[in-house]
Amino acid sequence: MAVQPDSGGKDDVKTQFVTREGTYRLMTLSEYSRPNRVGYTSGSGSSHVRVSLVSLPPGPGGGPPGSDGQGSDDRICFNHGKELYVYVYRGVKKAADLTKPVDKKMYKGTNPTCHDFNTVTMTADSVSLVIGFSTGQIQLIDPIKKELSKLYNEERLIDKTRVTCIKWVPGSSNLFITAHASGQLYVYNEELTCGTTAPHYQLFKQGDGYSIHTCRTKSTRNPLYRWVIGAEGSCINEFAFSPCGTNLAVASQDGFLRVFHYDTMELIGRARSYFGGFLCVCWSPDGKYVVVGGEDDLVTVWCFSERKVVARGQGHRSWVSVVAFDPYVVSFTDPESDEGVEDDRQKSESVQCYRLGSVSQDTQLCLWDLTEDVLRPPVRARASAHLSPNSQTFSPNGVPGMKVPAKGTKSNKIGHKHAELSGQNNPSGESSGAKQPAKTKVNNVSTLNISVGKAKEESSGSLGVNSLTQRLAGFSFGDRRSEHRRNFSLSKPAEQKSSASNTVALRGKSAGATTNDSFDPLKLIGTASCPRFDECPVLEPLVCKKVAHERLTALLFRSEYFVTACADGCVNTWARPARSLNGESRPLRRFEKIDLVD
Repeated sequence: MAVQPDSGGKDDVKTQFVTREGTYRLMTLSEYSRPNRVGYTSGSGSSHVRVSLVSLPPGPGGGPPGSDGQGSDDRICFNHGKELYVYVYRGVKKAADLTKPVDKKMYKGTNPTCHDFNTVTMTADSVSLVIGFSTGQIQLIDPIKKELSKLYNEERLIDKTRVTCIKWVPGSSNLFITAHASGQLYVYNEELTCGTTAPHYQLFKQGDGYSIHTCRTKSTRNPLYRWVIGAEGSCINEFAFSPCGTNLAVASQDGFLRVFHYDTMELIGRARSYFGGFLCVCWSPDGKYVVVGGEDDLVTVWCFSERKVVARGQGHRSWVSVVAFDPYVVSFTDPESDEGVEDDRQKSESVQCYRLGSVSQDTQLCLWDLTEDVLRPPVRARASAHLSPNSQTFSPNGVPGMKVPAKGTKSNKIGHKHAELSGQNNPSGESSGAKQPAKTKVNNVSTLNISVGKAKEESSGSLGVNSLTQRLAGFSFGDRRSEHRRNFSLSKPAEQKSSASNTVALRGKSAGATTNDSFDPLKLIGTASCPRFDECPVLEPLVCKKVAHERLTALLFRSEYFVTACADGCVNTWARPARSLNGESRPLRRFEKIDLVD
């Protein structure tokens, strides 16, 4: 589908847009920000505004204490600069009241960078909120009761770098994980202390490009585990648990997506960015796909079962800061036809379409429809030949001159058993024959770019993207490796890490080699982890609209609305299309958790 991007001036910000399901509208009265805010000025504190939402269980009187009779069980938390706010979130039904925050905090010498609510221990009048800071500290508070306040890494003895992502372990009442700019993950227990001295670590487990350590102490203390991931000093930008809570996806500045089995700590798959680092990551609602965005201006779709990149989305003009699936839009089929085939769909466990959203530093919101015919193209579509610059032939997904990678072995069930994981000869998921030999010495990427450009000139209202990816398309990924090496913003490959003087006998577990030739990013080009640009489907967004004046930093989907936030501290609510004429919304397929676990 052709897309009409916004090409107006800075003030041309959209307040509504249309998709197949109807019109999305900006709710101007549902804007959340700090009270009496002024316009965003460059360099004023941290510009990365994060948003956390939680729905509390209803209280005895129909609403939780502290809601002031507003009848809302939702709480929203966001940070801007040195400030952090928690409000009663009224959604699309009532206007925001910025004069009565549930909690407000201002910090000196540090900025809050990320936060997360604990949905396991929350009650109608209590919820735990964990906060990470730019100087490495972590705080645990209860914004409703205001009785809880704990500090972790207070003296910065564990890590002195910025906390980039913090989340509670799914299903746990007391464990949370923090990611730091140093390239390390730490597992904390909120009930334990961090000690008064710097921790001494011992090696616990090793793998290709990562190592895991524990504290060498007589009594258990924080952190419980330290994960060192990727190239030395390469920032971990975000991590995300799968919907079943079994797998952990990590997006790093070294340009790698790594997917781990969390309990066994095994690396079970990975992907490489087309250029630069990965900045954000999310899982599909059924756990079958992982989507990452980053400095290549692309949205990359990685298939969990096949362990390979199956599609890329091109539509942004700058770094992609957030990707998120919309679990409430999963099919194009009309509601009337859904009733007759719902049972068949549940039996086949298939979804016709996934809706994905992404926001970027270009101030654009993009919505993508990931259809099964693109993610799993038919056999006849995989043999599409490379097109010359003058060819106008289109492949089944609408992109000219595009090859679809050969389909690997597909498993019918996502395997999480330790025996299955340890039995894999190649945990990273690349097949030995994945790399395709170059048929000609013509620059394939450049040829594809020409073909796409000609096709778009002939279609009305098509999308023209002047992105970093297109500007880099002239560089070859085949023969001139020495010239291309400078185009990757990488640190040197991580050397085998020993825990310095702290190396001791492992606790009965083998520590394999940490690095080998497969860690070299250049050797991954043309494989399932990083197909060339003309070797996998390239998608266009369904919608691409400018929705803010400043860089977009947050995107969350809910049943009646979705939320965006930008660098000036403004959090906006967008109402979904009106319900159908019969007053009922479209029936949505539910993803049963039993399908995702053993």
